[in-house]
Amino acid sequence: MIVRFEHQQALHDRNLVDYATEIGLDVFLFIREMTAHRYADRVREDFLSGVRSGVNGTPTFFINGARYQGSLNLRSLLAAIEQVADEA
Repeated sequence: MIVRFEHQQALHDRNLVDYATEIGLDVFLFIREMTAHRYADRVREDFLSGVRSGVNGTPTFFINGARYQGSLNLRSLLAAIEQVADEA
């Protein structure tokens, strides 16, 4: 899975509806739940959990419970995972 962060400045309601349409969600249900703030409490809980864990941006990775602060390229991430696995 490739995760991209290219639309972080386009997160207005209209943009979110467009993204929901693009990925095939039930758009009417999406709009109803977004308008009702159906998941606001869950989003806030996740945000606060991240703050408490030291997350100050995205992406942030944790390896075996420790915040990874190295380079975000695949080779560096795999090396860090392998190092933790070897230490276990």
